[in-house]
Amino acid sequence: MPGSKNIFPATATFSWDNYLKDTNAIVAPDKCFKQNPEVPQNEFLLNVKLEAQDPRSSTATCIATVVGIQGPRLRLRLDGSDNKNDFWRLVDSSDIKPVGKCEANGGMLQPPLGFRMNASSWPLFLQRTLTSSAKLAPASAFKPEPPTPEKNFFKVGMKLEAVDRKNSFLICPGTVAKVKDNMIFISFDGWSGAFDYWCEYNSRDIFPVGWCAKTGHYLQPPGNKGQPKVRRPSVSPGLPSPSQLITSPPPVTKQDPHISSSLNNTPEAATIFLKTTCVCGPYLSSSKVKQMPAQIGPAVPSYVLQDIAQLCIDAAVQPKAVYPFMKAFPTGSSSIKVSFGGNTYTTFLKVPESKTDLLEYIDKLAEQLLCCENFFSSKQIQRICPKCAREDLPSSQLSPLPQHRPGTTKRSLSTDSPIDSKVPRNVVTEAASSTTENKNQRTSSSDPSRWTIEEVIRFVVDQDPAISQHSELFRRQEIDGKAFLLLNSDMMMKYMGLKLGPALKLCSLIEKLKQRRLNSQ
Repeated sequence: MPGSKNIFPATATFSWDNYLKDTNAIVAPDKCFKQNPEVPQNEFLLNVKLEAQDPRSSTATCIATVVGIQGPRLRLRLDGSDNKNDFWRLVDSSDIKPVGKCEANGGMLQPPLGFRMNASSWPLFLQRTLTSSAKLAPASAFKPEPPTPEKNFFKVGMKLEAVDRKNSFLICPGTVAKVKDNMIFISFDGWSGAFDYWCEYNSRDIFPVGWCAKTGHYLQPPGNKGQPKVRRPSVSPGLPSPSQLITSPPPVTKQDPHISSSLNNTPEAATIFLKTTCVCGPYLSSSKVKQMPAQIGPAVPSYVLQDIAQLCIDAAVQPKAVYPFMKAFPTGSSSIKVSFGGNTYTTFLKVPESKTDLLEYIDKLAEQLLCCENFFSSKQIQRICPKCAREDLPSSQLSPLPQHRPGTTKRSLSTDSPIDSKVPRNVVTEAASSTTENKNQRTSSSDPSRWTIEEVIRFVVDQDPAISQHSELFRRQEIDGKAFLLLNSDMMMKYMGLKLGPALKLCSLIEKLKQRRLNSQ
């Protein structure tokens, strides 16, 4: 579909044609669905504002921001709320309107449920949100809602595609398990019943078979009954966010011929696990990284590479800083798009011919991102990471974390067996403290006034990983060692846009450096 944007390419490991033949199932006809036969073009841009009905209140119309785009679907965040309450709507949903529509109809914009500020501050907040510089979605981007089917045409046993309401950025193959009056019960094929739900027959969360392939939207393959449900994790309840620049590969207009060929002609499937609790380095936002899936695949290596490259762009503190890393890959025909500065750029990656090629590509990417060695891995690591001593615990319980540094011996992606989750905590803490101490010694061995910009960034990240999300500011402002020692809180807040907390932390680091220099003279 021209102009559509996707986060994930259509899966290369699932074919409706084969699946329907194997299960001897029938598909629900198009007349069953409240969906346009011709999928409308998605003309929305990231970070534009619109009016949306609060999904938790049938009477509240709020201001929302587009923080994600996937095919003809929009991920919306209500202004004044947080990413835990994000939700998805189609571009032809009646729940979304251009800014000004509510007032024109005699209504009044409301603060979202759970408004983070005092209710009395809502008028001022709204005024600031809708300043003259705010980007408003044009009226032309809103498409007319399709007509409601005249009645419930669904029958038990019909196949369809449906939104997983517990992981609402996912659409999965499902079956109509029950029909009652105007309601149908959706059972997700191959998954436990915990994900199934009742919905009205005219729900906008259900689609005809083939809708994902038609729009380029990712389709989660069926699971294996009785097995744990391994899926891209919930992102409360969507994917990336406004600070989270979500961009995507070009629209999928048709399947590649090799995808529907026999398995003998398909490359061996590969899986890459993401240890999102590991140190992610200065280039990726830790908050966005937490929203990444736990694994990519199994799928052919080219799709796995495309997913990982796109996810790194989406999770970048500054996409334009991560984008050049993609150019380090051999050029080829697998495309990645990224938008920044009002422009969209595309780079083409060479399709990895094997799992070995894929591991080499991702290993190179991980080194450039300066992330923990186990951030990407070909084997799943349980709980404690043996490299950065980071485990799946609240951040308040974690020890200071070491950071991967360039110039070390070239590494390979971890292929170790899963780590025993019963490793004593004191051993982990000891290892982390020892590694951090060694890093500090290496960083402080030279005169800070002679540090390059990259050395300043590495020092800051080593000392306080929480500040890594601001590291791109040092690069953009060309803060080398000499400039770093001259910074004060006023400069950081006025010219770098830092909040008081991070500015004070950096001032403390600078003072320690200055004192260390005096002691060494």
